[in-house]
Amino acid sequence: MFGATALALPSKLGQRMKVQELNGSEILWNSYGPDGKKWFTAEIDLMGFDVVESSDPQIGKYLRKLLKACCQNNSEFLSHWKKYKVDHYLEFPMEWGLGSSSTLIHNMASWADISPYHLYFDVEEGSGYDVACAGAEGPILYTLGDGSIDLEETEFEPKFSDKLFFLPLGKKISTREAIQNLKKSKPEKKLIDGATELTKSLMNISSIDAFEAWIKEHEELIHRYTGLTRIKDQLFPEYTGEVKSLGAWGGDMVLVSLKSSLSDAENYFKSKGFDKLIPYKDLVL
Repeated sequence: MFGATALALPSKLGQRMKVQELNGSEILWNSYGPDGKKWFTAEIDLMGFDVVESSDPQIGKYLRKLLKACCQNNSEFLSHWKKYKVDHYLEFPMEWGLGSSSTLIHNMASWADISPYHLYFDVEEGSGYDVACAGAEGPILYTLGDGSIDLEETEFEPKFSDKLFFLPLGKKISTREAIQNLKKSKPEKKLIDGATELTKSLMNISSIDAFEAWIKEHEELIHRYTGLTRIKDQLFPEYTGEVKSLGAWGGDMVLVSLKSSLSDAENYFKSKGFDKLIPYKDLVL
């Protein structure tokens, strides 16, 4: 958010959108989860973008905000007074925090034929790295500059990926609230530069021991800025491997490394109430 270069890894699971053009002047919106069940519906009038009906008023307001921003970026979008049936299909559980909002923004920008970054910064206040991931075909180095974005395709295929797993915590953290809290105090340039240097050093790590040492250093850097206790100390102090926070710090999902056998790790996390370890290669594109 403050200009540090970060490694961003797009996931294999995302969000698909299907749009049908019909006769009328409203948008009928349906959102489906990975189980095929409908979890959100809305009807939006195109005359004033009023939300006529919505199964969740807050999401309905956000959709209205997105549609208006799309039209502000492209005056031709939705200008023909057609009726649209929009179906959105989420490929991962919402609580995993893999970017349901960012993939929605990317899809909406594609439909409106506008820049996903222009749309993102019109409606959000984060860094935009997750929108970059939504359109990436592999790992990227992402840097948010002063009014600019620097994307660099890179390679990141750790030889020890069989020792890496993602663990959903089932505790959805509001990214928007986390961003508001972070923006109250900008980190010192020394800390920002330190984060960039850590990203650069990560690209040369070839062993699981070095990677675990890197995790400790990165978690300590974020702790010094936020004051938040790192997630391993909060939930998994006895765990022999390492635990790396992802996204909004301390929620959604973490990356864990194996120091012992997979069965030992699974038994440990089950004893803590977490029963799903996702192999690194099953999730990272």
